[in-house]
Amino acid sequence: MSENESSLRGRLSPLAYEVTQEKGTERPFTSEFAERWDDGAYRCVVCEAPLFESDNQFDAGCGWPSFDAPVVASALVEHPDTSRGRVRTEVVCQSCGAHLGHVFPDGPPERTGLRYCINGAALKFDKKA
Repeated sequence: MSENESSLRGRLSPLAYEVTQEKGTERPFTSEFAERWDDGAYRCVVCEAPLFESDNQFDAGCGWPSFDAPVVASALVEHPDTSRGRVRTEVVCQSCGAHLGHVFPDGPPERTGLRYCINGAALKFDKKA
């Protein structure tokens, strides 16, 4: 059985709840992870599933943490998103369905060519020791 709304609201910050459960978006350049370059792993703030490694993070200059690939392809599920008058591809956590952000085909061509633009409020960071 999935965790209920009341329980999620009780353990997530208001912003993390809005982003992950209501498909919100944090303001650019407000996430502590947008400019974090420590070695480590990023997990889903809702279910703690592994999502991204710092080795795949890059500075896209967009104001949100950006990655060129997930830790494994099966960690994420993609959905078409036509909200806000644009056509985009939404990215959600495969384990719990939490909204994470969007993926765009404008990432570094020398890497995967993809830019996973992820809300920092949807992430937890485990720094490598």
